[in-house]
Amino acid sequence: MTTIAQKRIKIPTEKDMGAYLMVYFKDDTHGLYMALSKDGYSFTDVNNAKPVIAGDSIALQKGIRDPHITRGPDGVFYMVMTDLHIYAKKMGLRDTEWERDGAAFGWGNNRSIVLMRSVDLINWTRSIIRVDQAFPALAEIGCAWAPELIYDEKEEKLMMYFTMRFGNGKNKLYYSYLNKSFNGLETEPKLLFDYPKDISYIDADITKVRNTYHMFYVPHDGIPGIKQARSTAINKGYVFDDKWYDPEPKACEAPNVWKRIGTNKYVLMYDIYGINPHNFGFSETEDFVSFKDLGHLNEGVMKATNFSSPKHPAVIQLTLKEAEKLAKHWNLKFAD
Repeated sequence: MTTIAQKRIKIPTEKDMGAYLMVYFKDDTHGLYMALSKDGYSFTDVNNAKPVIAGDSIALQKGIRDPHITRGPDGVFYMVMTDLHIYAKKMGLRDTEWERDGAAFGWGNNRSIVLMRSVDLINWTRSIIRVDQAFPALAEIGCAWAPELIYDEKEEKLMMYFTMRFGNGKNKLYYSYLNKSFNGLETEPKLLFDYPKDISYIDADITKVRNTYHMFYVPHDGIPGIKQARSTAINKGYVFDDKWYDPEPKACEAPNVWKRIGTNKYVLMYDIYGINPHNFGFSETEDFVSFKDLGHLNEGVMKATNFSSPKHPAVIQLTLKEAEKLAKHWNLKFAD
């Protein structure tokens, strides 16, 4: 990995934005992919549907899942990913189905999270957090999945929130603060939200709109789908709402909310894994109460021009200059 250059970075605002970046992974490679869009409707993979970073080059399990990207208050891009390969035995990467005994630690048990940062989306530095080694109380965790990042303005720190369970127990949502070096946990993970039933709930995504934090997540409460909880605080006080916010009759997960540039419209994107082949679904809102169903990828207004079977996506805004530089690096024609 190339070391990030130590230089002053101009922090863009929304008026500077002119493109969108989607990060995602695919089951067949467990690698990281990127796609660009100018209009927020049609996305093109920058590397012709091949990984921009191979999972076996950055993860202890030789594969990544669930990438999430954000722009920090310093203008730097920060990315976190699940360190997990669910087909590692099939691919000859280990002798057992999981890292540890499945009866004791459950499906997909893992203990690590991959952290990366970059000033240009091309050159990245990397760290790996062994969550089970960070604090004595976490020694027997069963998983550390689907991490996401949000900047806590009050604490002036990046907060990472993720799915975790102990042993083979119920999956729940936790949060912790990262250190300034972005290579370790500074605080012991605490429960972010307590679902009112004794079930697993996973895949949180938090968006601040004015003074409200909107957290979308996935409870395994019947057919898994997307629910929302709201709070005026970033890491506590989320109020339970029993409404399902996705329109899907089949199971879906991995919600991610992103804002359309220059508008008051937000897109709620989710991974519909209960259909074959799986697909992304999209809904749009201005008030986070009523949502307009935009359909599925390549089955409505949202398009993927040169890729298929993406999983667990996240989208951020870019300046046109940032998007063009990334496209040029991968020999993708993006400029007009």
